Amino acid sequence: MKLARIAALAAVSLAAAQAFAADLKVGVISSLSGPVSALGIPYEKGIRAALAQQPTIAGHKVELIVLDDASDPTTAGRNARKLVTEDKVDVLIGTSGVPGAMAIAAVARELGTPLISPTPVSLPGPENVWTVSVSQPFELMVAAVVKRMQQAGVKSVAFIGFSDALGDLAYDSLMKSAAAAGIKVVANERYARSDSSVAGQVLKIVAAKPEAVFAGNSGTPGALPYLALAERGYKGQIYGTHGLINADFVRVGGKSIEGLQVPSGPVLVAEQLDAANPIRKVSMDFRAAYQKAHGAAPVDAFSSYTYDAYLLLANAAARAKGEPGTPAYRTSLRDAINGTKELVGTHGIYNFKPDNRYGSDERAVVIVRMEKGQWKLVP
Repeated sequence: MKLARIAALAAVSLAAAQAFAADLKVGVISSLSGPVSALGIPYEKGIRAALAQQPTIAGHKVELIVLDDASDPTTAGRNARKLVTEDKVDVLIGTSGVPGAMAIAAVARELGTPLISPTPVSLPGPENVWTVSVSQPFELMVAAVVKRMQQAGVKSVAFIGFSDALGDLAYDSLMKSAAAAGIKVVANERYARSDSSVAGQVLKIVAAKPEAVFAGNSGTPGALPYLALAERGYKGQIYGTHGLINADFVRVGGKSIEGLQVPSGPVLVAEQLDAANPIRKVSMDFRAAYQKAHGAAPVDAFSSYTYDAYLLLANAAARAKGEPGTPAYRTSLRDAINGTKELVGTHGIYNFKPDNRYGSDERAVVIVRMEKGQWKLVP
């Protein structure tokens, strides 16, 4: 009887402790509308699949607050400030475009809140220790594409990309890798995400007679150069970035993207990975969680980035000290994120350091080719 009373009191105490445990607030910013929504909508679906799979982290119920930045960097920064100052979130995740992600990173640094970006960000220096990215760095991904060009005997390549930070990242990465590979970059054409035509830029590219064209863009607007090249009868090889792997891009690109080669995280071809590869299991778990949450299998490589962001958060929160909702906790969570070692995700195996915003290495890259509407692994 006495033991039963003690057990009952212990159960009541545990329930009371759980009831008073602070929620872990996660602020998510994604482009649910506008030109980058082809990436932003999958990002939101990925984080919701992760939440449904693991609604509690380190003994804390997770409260997810999602805001749409409408593909606008200014709105992304404003949303980040609201989430931190008004909603008191413990961590930020977002957003879908590089300019927006950099705007959020500035707020994260100013207000002392960890940011896990599913989008590449270029933020060197110790002052940016608040931000990490689960997306592969452009240098790593573009280097893999250039290696493929080199193997194919390509000697000249033209660049066309967005006239923003993403385009700059892609172009700078191409210039670095191409120079090392002995490949000449013969054009640097740009266009805005909201443009409806790149006919003029493609005319200049065709006139330069490159053996290949590399596009530094993403999402549905990323199809424009390939459509224009096909209209001009371009017969050279075509390459792109990992920002193109989504169903809308494939639908809009149609036959113009046949043979397109791009880098990707392993999750896209998870079933083709060796059974001993730890990324395979996590990727298949992601697919199951997504299917359960949304009633359909994922058809993109973007939803898994926010899934990985959630895995990183869960891993770090288990090591963080203090209670959510306090500056001390946010600092501890930041340090735990930066101390992550060999965390297996869907896009790679993550290792972070205070002086390295990216956690990916060569294990995070495969090359895929478009064949009759399907992405196929290039051995």
